[in-house]
Amino acid sequence: MPVRPVSASAVQRGPVQRLLALMLPPPLTQRTIKLLAVLPLVVGMFAFVLFLSEWPDHVPRLAETGLLDEREYMFEMDRAARLQDGRVSVGGRRAAGEHVNRVRNGFENGVEWLPPTADSLHANQTKVAFMVTTAEHPDQIILWMSYHRAIGVSFFYLFTEGVANTPESIERLTAEPGVSIIPRDKNLTDAHAKSHAWQETWLSAFFNKPCNHELFVKQSLNMEIGIVFAKEDKADWILHIDTDELIYPTGSKSFSLIEVLDGVPENMDNVIFPNYESLAESADGEAPFMEVTLFKKNYAHIGSRNYFENYGKVQRGNPNYFTAYGNGKSAARVVDGLRSNGAHRWYNYGRVPKEMTVGQSAVLHYTYNRFSDLKSRRDRCDCAPTKEEVARCFILEFDRQAFVEASLRTDEELMEFFKERLVWDNEKEVEDMLAKGLFERLYEPQLMLRGIRQSLVSKGKISE
Repeated sequence: MPVRPVSASAVQRGPVQRLLALMLPPPLTQRTIKLLAVLPLVVGMFAFVLFLSEWPDHVPRLAETGLLDEREYMFEMDRAARLQDGRVSVGGRRAAGEHVNRVRNGFENGVEWLPPTADSLHANQTKVAFMVTTAEHPDQIILWMSYHRAIGVSFFYLFTEGVANTPESIERLTAEPGVSIIPRDKNLTDAHAKSHAWQETWLSAFFNKPCNHELFVKQSLNMEIGIVFAKEDKADWILHIDTDELIYPTGSKSFSLIEVLDGVPENMDNVIFPNYESLAESADGEAPFMEVTLFKKNYAHIGSRNYFENYGKVQRGNPNYFTAYGNGKSAARVVDGLRSNGAHRWYNYGRVPKEMTVGQSAVLHYTYNRFSDLKSRRDRCDCAPTKEEVARCFILEFDRQAFVEASLRTDEELMEFFKERLVWDNEKEVEDMLAKGLFERLYEPQLMLRGIRQSLVSKGKISE
């Protein structure tokens, strides 16, 4: 082994210093010192990562699908730039589905309603398109469309299944203004087969899985077709929303979705509406739109300190703060290259879109407000009530728990579970959460829907 030469300065040092000079040359010593200085920081970062791994609402990151969990959404809210300058030129490929047979009707017979007036809504030329995959009864769909038509929505693209897909239902729905029906048939199946999604990776995590995974894929593929329709109709904005959800356009002067979207800066491609989740205050409710006025607010609209201090109280033993999703829904400008990014988000084949979150408006999600909502979970999927099977069938944690509970409990036991986990009938608890800003009491949607429903019933458009 060759002997390392000793410098003159090293010879003049003491024996210990000379030995160190032989073992650790100056460059190596400096690197070691730097390593020792950085090591505590690395250990601290590792501990922080371990801490995050135990954070509530943790699920694998699925950023490319838009299915972000609540924790990731919170981080996005905290670090996202609300307004960015500069506009990027748009380009990209068209979505699949151009050859789907389209059912249209005239727009002359609108549903009359209360304020905001028709003049104030239609004076603005901004056109908004909603699309939904639905198996709801036509009465519910017509009521849902009428509410959104009252706040400014022009077009509805209904991908119908189940009871919504019968000839009678389709006839009733196509009589509504601005409606296009896309039934689940061979035309739709062929259009899905042509989608770019099958050649992309952003949705592949959900392929070849049953139940809710299959629904998520189907909704995403339907969104690609909805984009084609929106382009044909020259719509300015498109939003994918379910029939158990309502847009709540507060922050506008006339409760108008058009006003909210017109206030979005031109350099923003997408706008996120944080979701609020409805809360039952009675175990015997049957009509959430008409009865529910209490909502959990989204993290984006809550002070962080209150949110974290009261997380467990709002959670009430359930897996997450929300029983369903927590990352809101987004509206997108209808531009070339637009594509779905999962059922909650939009993206672009040609570039990274810019998006912002609205400061006041929200999407109200009416979920698990009726005992029947919970009980019906047992028939939702052809899966065994085991940990492995429910993970294969359901995306969201509470949906998994609800399926197991509904499958294994008697009706009496399930009702107790419903009251314990989903019914907020303790006035003191509710008042406390309202005072802290985690809950909010919203009356406008209920009052509007009651008036709309009365008008529709009087005209024979829906049943009592």
